[in-house]
Amino acid sequence: MDDPGDMRISDADREVAARRLHDALGEGRITLAELEERLDAVYAARVARDLRPPLADLPGGLPPSVTALAPVPARPPAPSERVRLTTAAGTIKRTGDWQVPAALYLQSSMGTIHLDLSEVRSLPPRIDVEVALGMGEVVLVLPEGGTADVDGTKASWGEVKTKVPSTPGAAGPHVVVHGKVGMGSVTVRGPRRSWWRSMVE
Repeated sequence: MDDPGDMRISDADREVAARRLHDALGEGRITLAELEERLDAVYAARVARDLRPPLADLPGGLPPSVTALAPVPARPPAPSERVRLTTAAGTIKRTGDWQVPAALYLQSSMGTIHLDLSEVRSLPPRIDVEVALGMGEVVLVLPEGGTADVDGTKASWGEVKTKVPSTPGAAGPHVVVHGKVGMGSVTVRGPRRSWWRSMVE
């Protein structure tokens, strides 16, 4: 089961939620009419996500067993955990099957950083990429099915473009790109298709 919200809840979960609503009434947080409406929702609940609306605005809200089902937000890697690739005016290039870390810091004044992930056999499911570019260029080549979110990247005079979907999928890694671009550029794309492959597919 991919979504924890689809997990079936127990009668004990419903009773804990109901007691929390009664406590909220006694604390003056909700009215009697709201209590009745929310209790109807609690006792009709079948899965974990059904309990969230009637308890969402109350402190202490969800029963512990339901809270445990909630997905843990991804923690952004600390700066010390990032692998740094830095160039002034030169070129850094990674191709073939190489060790891709879960977090990267890419810095370039006027150079180029070209990272090709399309032939890597083992990739982290999520890759955090922080960029700091002056007039430099970053090119990220993802494997088939790879996705990228570049919304956290701010460009002054430069360009940030992506040619892959932004929503995470099951077929490939999801890359999150953020940081600052001066007059440089960030490009995220998939692998180039050969003439022969395009003919046979």
